[in-house]
Amino acid sequence: MNNENILRMGKKIYTKNLTPGISVYGEETIKKEGYEYRYWDPFRSKLAAALLKNMSQFISSNSKVLYLGAASGTTISHVSDLTPNGFVFGVEFSKRVAKQLFLLSMKRRNLASILADANKPEEYIPYVPAVDVLYQDVAQKNQVEIFIKNADLFLKKGGFGFLALKAKSVDVTKKPKQIYERVYRQLLERFDVLEYKNITPFQKDHMVYLVKKE
Repeated sequence: MNNENILRMGKKIYTKNLTPGISVYGEETIKKEGYEYRYWDPFRSKLAAALLKNMSQFISSNSKVLYLGAASGTTISHVSDLTPNGFVFGVEFSKRVAKQLFLLSMKRRNLASILADANKPEEYIPYVPAVDVLYQDVAQKNQVEIFIKNADLFLKKGGFGFLALKAKSVDVTKKPKQIYERVYRQLLERFDVLEYKNITPFQKDHMVYLVKKE
């Protein structure tokens, strides 16, 4: 799947700015063929790191995306850039951080912020429709269970799921490789696992998985 809102220049990756003239976290912007593009920092975004590691693109310009662990808006702002004809629902649990996400959503027509616990998806069922993409970056011990629970409720059949797994958050006593293999088997029971990438050196002890709901 190609997305015309992504620009690659050598070892750098950019997204076409949905809000030209407005940066989100002080990122570099460039002009190309009349459009403004924002630098997508792989050291601050696991999705950018995954794409630079040659993970397939799975977000289209009209995708509906549920983003769990949206934080203050760094990566989700780029997902918003990628989906000018779609919509992104960002879930964040921290009130302090969610305030920044809310302010960002006020500037972006395709972004909604939801203050909620991703562990309790039933709380935001009234606000989120079926989605094409489930994106999760929640560094908790039960992050795989959270991913599966939300996929069951919101992800369309044939939709894509992206899980950014932080090994140390799952179990500090096990080697990351052991955790990666265990999670792969867990996901394989419920999804078609399309790809998985270790995103070193951008993020230490992180594996990202791309799955498809059967």
